Amino acid sequence: MKLIIIFGPHAVGKMTVGQELAKITGLKLFHNHMTIDIVSDLFTNMPQERGRLTELFRKEIFEAYSKSDEYGMIFTFMWAFDSQDDWNYINGLEEIFRSRNAEVYYVELEADYELRIERNKTENRLFNKPSKRNIKKSEELFRILEDKYRLNSFEGEIQKENYIRINNSDINPDIVAEMIKSRFSL
Repeated sequence: MKLIIIFGPHAVGKMTVGQELAKITGLKLFHNHMTIDIVSDLFTNMPQERGRLTELFRKEIFEAYSKSDEYGMIFTFMWAFDSQDDWNYINGLEEIFRSRNAEVYYVELEADYELRIERNKTENRLFNKPSKRNIKKSEELFRILEDKYRLNSFEGEIQKENYIRINNSDINPDIVAEMIKSRFSL
């Protein structure tokens, strides 16, 4: 079993790279909006409940999948490096999979801010993430969270054995996926 965690800021290409990686490896993609968008409309005015349910669904999916005979999973996540809760979340996720002898890999994506603002409006993103279809609201949240959190790591901050950082500002997602596949022999 393999778990590949692709992380980085808004619209950096986590899901799109994950889609390409899934195509060439047989890994299954579980992008973060698969759970976010289940509850976002129902619990618009109840953010704590929305967050609780999102995390509950994810934990159950991780537990069940990590016990399976599948080759592995790609999970995308926006990691706030200045939030201890996010560090704990990632470490807990790693523990779920490692407790079942899975290999865990970390892929950090980074790209230019203005490019990501444009990527926030791409057809693939809007098709796969219903909560992003209100462009004005999505861009507003993008800017708020970008100001509130540090969404890329400092040099040397990630002390994980299987880690790669890729600036994909000028690299197509299929090439990034090939880089990941090659680096980790997937």
